Amino acid sequence: MNNEHKIPATGFKGLKENWRSDLTAALSVSLVALPLALGVAVASGVTPMAGLMSSIIAGVVTTFFRGSNLAINGPAAGLIAAILGGLAVLDGNINYVLAAIVVSGAIQVLFGLLKMGRYAKLLPSSVLHGILAAIGVIIFAKQIHFALGTKTEADTIINILIDAVSKIPELNPFVFIISLLGVLVLVFYKRINIKFIRVIPAPMWVLVLALPIVFGFDFFHAHGIELFGHTYNVSPELLISIPENPLDSIMHPDFSRIGTWPFWTTVLSITAIGTVITMASARAVDKLDPYKRTTNLNKDLLGVGLSTMVSGALGGLPIINVIVRSTVNVNNNAKTKWSNFYHGLFLILFVVLLAPVLRSIPLAALAAILVHTGFKLASPKVFKSTYDQGVEQLLFLSSTLIITLYTSLLYGIIGGILITLTLHILLAKVGFRNFFKMIYNSGSKVYQLENGTYDVKLKGVANFLYALRLDKLLEDIPTGSTIKIDMSQTRLVDLSIMENLIEFKRTHDNNGGNVQLMGLDNHTSSTSHNRALKVVTGRRKKRITKRQIRLQKMAIANHWSFQREVDWNTSYLRNFDFFKSRPIEMKNNSLQGMDTENNTHWEIADIIFDEGAMLALEVYQTTVQIVRLPVRIPDFIIDKEGPFDKIFDKVKVLSGGKGDIDFVKSPEFSNKFLLSGSDEVAIRKFFSPELIKFLEENEIHHIESNGEALMIFKYLHIARTDEVQNMLEFSNNLLKHMSLK
Repeated sequence: MNNEHKIPATGFKGLKENWRSDLTAALSVSLVALPLALGVAVASGVTPMAGLMSSIIAGVVTTFFRGSNLAINGPAAGLIAAILGGLAVLDGNINYVLAAIVVSGAIQVLFGLLKMGRYAKLLPSSVLHGILAAIGVIIFAKQIHFALGTKTEADTIINILIDAVSKIPELNPFVFIISLLGVLVLVFYKRINIKFIRVIPAPMWVLVLALPIVFGFDFFHAHGIELFGHTYNVSPELLISIPENPLDSIMHPDFSRIGTWPFWTTVLSITAIGTVITMASARAVDKLDPYKRTTNLNKDLLGVGLSTMVSGALGGLPIINVIVRSTVNVNNNAKTKWSNFYHGLFLILFVVLLAPVLRSIPLAALAAILVHTGFKLASPKVFKSTYDQGVEQLLFLSSTLIITLYTSLLYGIIGGILITLTLHILLAKVGFRNFFKMIYNSGSKVYQLENGTYDVKLKGVANFLYALRLDKLLEDIPTGSTIKIDMSQTRLVDLSIMENLIEFKRTHDNNGGNVQLMGLDNHTSSTSHNRALKVVTGRRKKRITKRQIRLQKMAIANHWSFQREVDWNTSYLRNFDFFKSRPIEMKNNSLQGMDTENNTHWEIADIIFDEGAMLALEVYQTTVQIVRLPVRIPDFIIDKEGPFDKIFDKVKVLSGGKGDIDFVKSPEFSNKFLLSGSDEVAIRKFFSPELIKFLEENEIHHIESNGEALMIFKYLHIARTDEVQNMLEFSNNLLKHMSLK
């Protein structure tokens, strides 16, 4: 397995070595990109071809200039509001907006050349999430009437939403059924474990399932359909418009409004949102990269800026790093940047070969995708997740959201930053002048000790304004060194700095170093989240839950150790394949002990980990067991086998991957589990009939060996204390059936 995670070559050597895996991933990405590009374009008030053209440019142009390895570029929902805002203030003339897009791209190129990508870190995380939530509300409001088949004359977002509710009795059932079907597909897609279904991305299923309705009720000719005593109209106006010659969709920018304030507010909105999302997405994709590579943010900004200029000059939309498509790319085992290039080529093929099919796509299907996207950006889950990080973070998000909805994206960013700063000043209790002095003249320093360890002493106020100075403070510490970051002398540490420190720890630990975060015992926060804003107070008593009390009693009774606090050291878990592309948020409630009978050391801990990031983020909580073994065993992974897994296992083998290891004499085991690993001969020798029979008789979710330890998932939730005992009994019996001599 270690060979599978050798860092892929770059450039044309990487293309030659990894073209199979990159091409396979690109096909999946392009199937997601096609409906999303069409939807983003329609929602932005431009032609569908503008979205496809932007995605093609993002693939075939951006790839050669950017710094990302696995990110996918293209137009995205995050900039819909900026384009709509530009159309609103620039007389509805798309040519003026195209000029603003070109200028915005040029500014990004300049930022990249001046190495200013790091300045995107100065935007507080909760303000960014507030902007994204506002964009979600705007997208939802603008598309809900297309989903219902109704029309509105309302001129504000709030009134549009109110109007949608009042016009529900007027909805067109033939339009609504397409939208409803699409939303249901998007909501329940992840719960379907049939590989035949999962091989086609959810947005593409939305389009595919809409086509029978379009053809069945003949949307291609205007006519009325009687239903329950009412006549409902269907017509070609309900379908997207694709010209016979795609080149006819090319438009050119008009720079005649370049000297006006509305033009520059549009430029600034596109630049600010595009830059921040691109930088945030790049860092998020780095967390998902199984090879732990780091994006050159300035080069990435240069790449998206150049392609945005090209796109705007030809009538397209701004180009950024898009997280949903990037997540699909990672999950489909892409290796290099060439998957982004291939996805652009696939989109060209789709336009050339599938134009008649594209013209059959109803606007309602695209509206379903966008309504779902808008809802995810501003769902109750977003607000709960933010509240879990601290009640003050919810205030920052909500105030940014409200200001944006009632003014504009630019004013939303400014207002959110000012409110965040104001609360930080009040919480720090040091006065206005001293507050900024404690940021920019804090006295924070790095000390190198005689044993080679580096002590970082953070002092004063460490909030989002300190992010760049923190980077400068840490940049000269050698890779692979041991670092202790002491925050005991800080007055305030905000969520943005905690995120930066955790990211620094992740990157440094991945390169062989060891970062310890300490000195927060005398700080308090409004939540137990490990990234919450922390303000210095007197020492406080830590709360303990009933479950933690039970675990502690269990540990005392059995002479185990128990640590309920957050453990920052999760680097060992990344030695397992499962966590190579799933960032770990927290590890706590750790039980540890020795199994003298099997001569092993074990740990059971609660883990919170992510799949995807930003819009594609799914957060999971589970209890994991790690068993350190006295001898080396083969690397392997065991997972439950689902319907159609055998078929897709053969596809994996044909594309150059390693397939399921079956045991002919144990069909029940082979039908129940997928077993994979790099050394099939060693695995077959290791899996004795006794071990196979034991596994056949037990229920598991995931067992993985990295050669020196086992990782076991028994449950897909935080285990109860009785379930913790079950995990120990299971692992003890499992080890008895393994050959560990």
